[in-house]
Amino acid sequence: MLENYSSAVDFYLLGFPGSKELHSILFATFFFLYSVTLFGNMIIILTVCVDKRLQSPMYFFLGHLSVLEILITSVAVPLMLRGLLLPGMQAVSLTACAVQLYLYLSLGTSELVLMGAMAVDRYVAVCNPLRYSIIMSSHTCIWVVIVSWVFGFLFQIWPVYATFHLTFCKSNVLDHFYCDRGQLFRLSCDDSRFTEFILFLMAVFIIVGSLIPTIVSYTYIVSTVLRIPSASGRRKAFSTCASHFTFVVIGYGTCLFLYVKPKQTQAAEYNRVASLMVLVVTPFLNPFIFTLRNDQFVEAFRDVLKRCCQLLKD
Repeated sequence: MLENYSSAVDFYLLGFPGSKELHSILFATFFFLYSVTLFGNMIIILTVCVDKRLQSPMYFFLGHLSVLEILITSVAVPLMLRGLLLPGMQAVSLTACAVQLYLYLSLGTSELVLMGAMAVDRYVAVCNPLRYSIIMSSHTCIWVVIVSWVFGFLFQIWPVYATFHLTFCKSNVLDHFYCDRGQLFRLSCDDSRFTEFILFLMAVFIIVGSLIPTIVSYTYIVSTVLRIPSASGRRKAFSTCASHFTFVVIGYGTCLFLYVKPKQTQAAEYNRVASLMVLVVTPFLNPFIFTLRNDQFVEAFRDVLKRCCQLLKD
């Protein structure tokens, strides 16, 4: 589509291959998942803000995690839905592509840092319950959230700058539903092996770096819980960590699958499936993972619903 030029000005997203009927099915499926993601995470945010019983570090972090999930999925999914609904390739300017990639990577980095902090919070709650309110004070929690947001947005400045500093002269067609970095490298005429290697090291640093406190925290948690004499006590202690641990397994599994690889230019289908896991499936599962087995949250949500119904009647 674009030949004999120095660098692309606009990109065209191929989206998903297949017939119009398949696109309609995919649109209905992803629209449903996206709607549930927005609604479910907004319920978590609203309930945490309104109910005084949920004014604890765990739910404070959960509220911010839900905000990040909404933002991450909203960076790419609306554009993906538009591509499924409208025929032909979707045009995206170079600036819009850079902004989308930057927001996606920055928000994802902030989420990983926050997940590591949530693991430490669970460690303090289980292993040092008497000092929990002192260690995890409101001041500490606020600073943890601020650092996670600031670090994520600062950490991804150079990777995005390095990516869009390349010369895109092979084509301006991205075989993806959003501005995927791996597909951008495929379009570059520059020798990007050194840049890809540095980005690989940075991905290892942020993912493994946030995974280490999670592994250490859960090692101590398991060791502490196994020493609890009563079965009910062990079950109660494990239940406080089960939701976060499940989310960690899914979240880190998909991130390792997608980003920790020396060669960024993987096959389009590989990147598409992995990206769907990060952008659609994980945010969709988040509200269910953290609420369905949480009796305290369910009770708080019921009370919020009762209050809303009373307000509507009045």
